[in-house]
Amino acid sequence: MRAAPITRRAALAGTAAAALLALAEGTAVGGASPARPKPLVFGHRGAPAHRPEHTLASYALAIADGADFVEPDLVPTKDGVLIVRHENNLSETTDVSARPEYAARRTTKTIDGVAMTGWFSEDFTFAEIKTLRARERLGSLRPESQRYDGMFQVLSFDEMIDFAAAEAAARGRVVGIIPEIKHSSYFASIGLPMEQRFLDVLGAHSYLSSAPVIVQSFEIANLKWLHGRSSATRNVRLMQLTENDAAPADRVAAGDKRTWAERLTPEGLREIATYADFVAPYCRDLIPLGPDGRLTAPTALIGDAHAAGLLVGTWTFRPENHFLAADFRDGAGGGARNPGGSVAEIRLYLAAGIDGFFTDDPRLGRMALDGARA
Repeated sequence: MRAAPITRRAALAGTAAAALLALAEGTAVGGASPARPKPLVFGHRGAPAHRPEHTLASYALAIADGADFVEPDLVPTKDGVLIVRHENNLSETTDVSARPEYAARRTTKTIDGVAMTGWFSEDFTFAEIKTLRARERLGSLRPESQRYDGMFQVLSFDEMIDFAAAEAAARGRVVGIIPEIKHSSYFASIGLPMEQRFLDVLGAHSYLSSAPVIVQSFEIANLKWLHGRSSATRNVRLMQLTENDAAPADRVAAGDKRTWAERLTPEGLREIATYADFVAPYCRDLIPLGPDGRLTAPTALIGDAHAAGLLVGTWTFRPENHFLAADFRDGAGGGARNPGGSVAEIRLYLAAGIDGFFTDDPRLGRMALDGARA
């Protein structure tokens, strides 16, 4: 599965499909080794800066705006169907709280050590999930997206894959998918393990026999399990998500409470490289914010990861002033869109050496990337 680190990085020079196949085979696209790989644009839950996340509308816009990959976050239903939602708590992204027939299902659960109250996917059948309608998670901060509240159904993973395949066929270009498996340990503990279900869905879609797939998780054990079962699959790669202040839930459950900041040493990165192709830290862990909210110097993490043979992704760039580093905000207020600021921020991270990035606005990501290389 693994080629020499420099060749694996060079493989990202071509299209998403060709690059990942070349990465798998250990050969650069076109036989060349460019000085700088072309990073990948990941449509974070589609294009939620403009449409409610994880809906057909969000994915359609992300693909139209040039995303190389689109992201479905995955959680299971009571009857074991994988659906596309950021969390199993449906309160913020659907109209479930306004549905009197489901009022009695509101409950409090502890998931990965965090107590939360709401309505949870594992308490609904897939047929019941399909009666719900999607809503914009950030509400009035994104009025354009909020206007589409109630228009779209919640998708199954199968439905999302079929849509990506249809868009790829219509546009004549490959669209990759970059699914995140959510809360693996929690779901396994309640009798809904996700990994084999996930592989079964992948195997049911001919589009995914060749289209590039990058599987993400904040946990470790599930990626190692998938590594052992996907190492012969040329188009499937694995991405270890990290956040300095957090610890992987599966390791915490096993008594190892080390945070990612403690794990992302050169030795720890070499360990990640034994089972994953990418490491994807939170963007502020790559270039931290100072006390004034402005970006400081990059950490050693990008260089250390590349030295370990890993590609480096990061998450998540959002175009509103509220989410930008102070360097890039304008005077229009925290909730205002600031496309120029977002493009400038992304370009700074590209200059630091990232190999891919998640953005809520793939059009701006494409502009940042193509402009940086023009």
